[in-house]
Amino acid sequence: MAPINVLLIGSGGREHAISWKLTQSPLLGKLFIAPGNPGTAQLGQNLAVNPLNFDEVKQAVVDHSIGLVIVGPEEPLVRGLHDFFLSDSALSHIPVIGPQKLGAMLEGSKDFAKAFMQRHAIPTARYQTFTSAQAQESKEFLKTMSPPYVLKADGLAAGKGVVISSSYTEACQTLDEFFAGKFGDASLKVVIEEFLSGIELSVFVLTDGHSYVVLPEAKDYKRIGVADTGPNTGGMGAVSPVPFAGKDFMRKVEERIIKPTVDGLKKDNIPYKGFIFIGLMNVDGEPYVIEYNVRMGDPETEVVMPRIESDLLELFQQCAKGELANAHIKISNKTATTVILVSGGYPESYEKGKIVEGIPSVENTMVFHAGTSVVNGKLVTSGGRVFACTALGNTMKQALELSFFAANSISYEGKYFRSDIGKDLEKYS
Repeated sequence: MAPINVLLIGSGGREHAISWKLTQSPLLGKLFIAPGNPGTAQLGQNLAVNPLNFDEVKQAVVDHSIGLVIVGPEEPLVRGLHDFFLSDSALSHIPVIGPQKLGAMLEGSKDFAKAFMQRHAIPTARYQTFTSAQAQESKEFLKTMSPPYVLKADGLAAGKGVVISSSYTEACQTLDEFFAGKFGDASLKVVIEEFLSGIELSVFVLTDGHSYVVLPEAKDYKRIGVADTGPNTGGMGAVSPVPFAGKDFMRKVEERIIKPTVDGLKKDNIPYKGFIFIGLMNVDGEPYVIEYNVRMGDPETEVVMPRIESDLLELFQQCAKGELANAHIKISNKTATTVILVSGGYPESYEKGKIVEGIPSVENTMVFHAGTSVVNGKLVTSGGRVFACTALGNTMKQALELSFFAANSISYEGKYFRSDIGKDLEKYS
């Protein structure tokens, strides 16, 4: 087969990790990343393209003879990038990894996702959805539950639209904030659901809408502070495999959640080619779905990619052709860990432009760029999450030692990371 030019959409740690994996494929011609970051620039060619400007994306595809497009973040999918390709005669033959607008509703609307789960008998928490016009009814519904309460903005809110309130008063206050437009249109509709008590993990599937392959599972750490304290972030670290997700548990996940999800898409006539990220709660050994995402998670991608031993580009091509039934995925038995370095003040306001030094080059360690840029020839911070320090080891302990070594080696003003990533999992190993 002739090598294929690939365009990867996105600019974060997830895209750096996917780029790193793609460059290991002999099927790859040239790799283009739009817009990319200083890390992806070392692996392919960054393009100054706005992923939400579909005409710019089209121009890049035509100019660089792209044969496959992979969409990293959710927003271009929710806005219909895949549909744009299908409706354009110059692009319709080019496969896109990432669902069309209808499938992307699984992430674009929490209400759509919950109704889908209910329709296909997929285990999830009891819920009800309310609009801003139903503010009073929403507060009455809270009284039918016990605290804590889970409140979710219906639309996309950059991973920050979920609030867990520990009291009725606090929940009512959060509802008022949501309905007043805290997340713009995304929170004018709110899903209230019962709180599931258990331990979270993420399961990832690549599907062509008929068949699927299950990628390595991961556990991420969302809170800013040690011992899961403080506000939620985009993710402070991750570990794969997940010690409490043994063969029996994963069999339940496949039978009760993955298969009914893929079958449900078929039954509902929702075409789907791409990733499904299933956020799960393990409640006393029973899996429940917290949410769907229609792309890979970040920082989970940074621990999933190093454990895939198969050719990722070949898997994408099989997905594009609807041939995943023939695919075999090989997963490493090693443990991958990642520790996220963030800017001081994150997830609230933080300063940018801090000079970065000391990125280590150590075997079995990968430092993925998440929020950096180059200014006057110097690498500087440009985001809340700055780096993902990923490592692969024979044990979780070994991998974490390497991740923390990298985290400690890098320096910039205001650097912060959680020192307890993986600590809660030690009791399982």
